[in-house]
Amino acid sequence: MKILLFGATGMIGQRIAAELTNRGHEVTGVSRSGGPVKGDVHDAATLAKGHDAVVSAISPPRDGTEPEGPFLDAYRALIEGVRESGVRRLIAVGGAGSLKVTPDLDLVDTPEFPDIYKKEALAQRSALGLFFPVEDLDWTYISPAAEIAPGERTGVYRIGHDYLLTDAVGRSFISAEDYAVAIADELENGAHLRQRITVAY
Repeated sequence: MKILLFGATGMIGQRIAAELTNRGHEVTGVSRSGGPVKGDVHDAATLAKGHDAVVSAISPPRDGTEPEGPFLDAYRALIEGVRESGVRRLIAVGGAGSLKVTPDLDLVDTPEFPDIYKKEALAQRSALGLFFPVEDLDWTYISPAAEIAPGERTGVYRIGHDYLLTDAVGRSFISAEDYAVAIADELENGAHLRQRITVAY
């Protein structure tokens, strides 16, 4: 497949690009810093043309400003731009904060959720809300585990939907490498169209 990847130079974006390239897909990486294609999601209508799928690995701004407004604007622009481009398949790297820990409580709303990540998590949750009404694109929003960091590629992970996945000792974790495996698997298999899913060990 020919895949357009926004946020290609980030920690997760780099690993998605590597995983897809290793599987023989043609990846066009886009980042604001210009590697290899300079641009952002506001250019999606033009950049996505001729591709089979678009992956967004952008994250909310961490410059001390309120991230929600700019992040929602970015995702509105992305969704509309992908529509205009004629591409139907769209995968978004999501956040874990919107995952439920009980039927009435999201992870981001728990007392233990770190304040340093709260604004970012709330912005991600609002962005997720933009996808649910979209019926003309084959989107998938993939939330990672509560913890995601560089690590080992095992190729093994579990899939959930709206609830936080934890292991036998209560930890919710996935390596960025295995998260990239899950992104690539979903692109190739299309098993969760118009759904939010989560992946963890």
